[in-house]
Amino acid sequence: MAPRVPDQVPSDATPTASKADAAPTLYQDVDEEALREKTSRHLLYYGTAFNKDVICGAKGLYIYTASGRKILDWTSGQMSCLLGHGHPEVVRTIADHAASLDHLFSGMVSPPVVSLGARLCSLLPPGLDKAFFLSTGGESNEAAIKMAKVFTGRFEIVGLGGSWHGVTAQALGTQYHFGRRGQGPLVPGMHMLPPPNAYRSVFRAPDGSYDWEAELDHGWRMIDMASCGSLAACIVEPIQSSAGMHVLPPGYLRALKAHCERRGMLLIADEAQTGVGRCGDLVAILREGVTPDILTLSKTLGNGLPLSAVVTSAAVERVCVERDYCFYTTHVNDPLPAAVGDKVLEIVVRDGLVARSRELGRVLHAGLRKLESRYGCIGDVRGRGLMAGVEIVADRTSKVPDLDTAKRIGDRAYELGVWANLSSHPSFGGTFRIAPPITITREQLELGLQILEEAFATTPGSQPLYLSGT
Repeated sequence: MAPRVPDQVPSDATPTASKADAAPTLYQDVDEEALREKTSRHLLYYGTAFNKDVICGAKGLYIYTASGRKILDWTSGQMSCLLGHGHPEVVRTIADHAASLDHLFSGMVSPPVVSLGARLCSLLPPGLDKAFFLSTGGESNEAAIKMAKVFTGRFEIVGLGGSWHGVTAQALGTQYHFGRRGQGPLVPGMHMLPPPNAYRSVFRAPDGSYDWEAELDHGWRMIDMASCGSLAACIVEPIQSSAGMHVLPPGYLRALKAHCERRGMLLIADEAQTGVGRCGDLVAILREGVTPDILTLSKTLGNGLPLSAVVTSAAVERVCVERDYCFYTTHVNDPLPAAVGDKVLEIVVRDGLVARSRELGRVLHAGLRKLESRYGCIGDVRGRGLMAGVEIVADRTSKVPDLDTAKRIGDRAYELGVWANLSSHPSFGGTFRIAPPITITREQLELGLQILEEAFATTPGSQPLYLSGT
């Protein structure tokens, strides 16, 4: 089950997207106030307040505001622009296919779709041998959940507390982070395991360490009592990003797979954010040596374009064909986004970006740990590769989330030139989610860390420990 991807950074590998980024000029003369007024008048609320700035450009590692500010994008857009904004090879691929091979009847096949399927499956462990391609992560999880139900002939799905799998009906039904209220009954048969939160879990061994095994066994006992005997699948993110960048403990995924096998269930791994190298492995499951029955990818695969994947075994496919599985959509296996996904995988492998993500991830986490040693408001730093969470608390003893201080620090960092996602919603617990493009240079990484240091140093309530000599 070893990855089939080169694991060394070529000595001459310098990602194209890391070159000096000139400000795009496409929208350089817009009237920002007029755009804000039209935003308020015409754009419909969909669950978030809009950022005050109008973004008029994105290039490489940076986004550009209408007022001319240049901001280091440490969330890769919506955690998606794996290779940075406007990567020249991706741009060329889009232009070529927009001109010559963009969209087809859903039953047709084209070279970029075949190439992406072959390349993707060749990089994954045996048992993940066949794929089809959709538009969003929620859509791919919807397809995977339906596939598990059709394959098993059952309907109950297990998710983890703090999970985020999408806003379509079945994906939302097994999502336990946000978005469930105000719509009446959700899809029946959904169950929740306790979230694997090493920082806050009440499950502790006698030495105070996190006892995830006891927590996981307890969760399954609860599910067995609640189940009507129709358990079909469990869906899991190897790193729970929306919950605050919580990494599954070593051994957790293997134990979860064993629990599923004992109950005749499938295991679905949702690698929307961890996939394609960001976590320091091509896909996060490789670190544990566990092959899920179904793997979903999105976000990073399309480098910001709408592209997702469902990957499974020929054995699962065979049963689903016999039982009339259908997930036929307008944009299934579209050639243009598939060509982009194929190009993204080519670049990641060719330029050794998996190892680069792992190497620079160590730099990122060392820098964040240094901040933790200097500011008492940082309760926890966690993550893997170029994914990191920084949780802000009122004090380290009570661990009470300090959303106000977190927001002030985030606003200050943005003012100074770094965008690091922070939701003010209490379910996030005041955690910064950091996930820059994996084409980031060490210099850009260190610059971002310096800006974060200044943001903490100049924000009231950050509790600077160095002033007291501790």
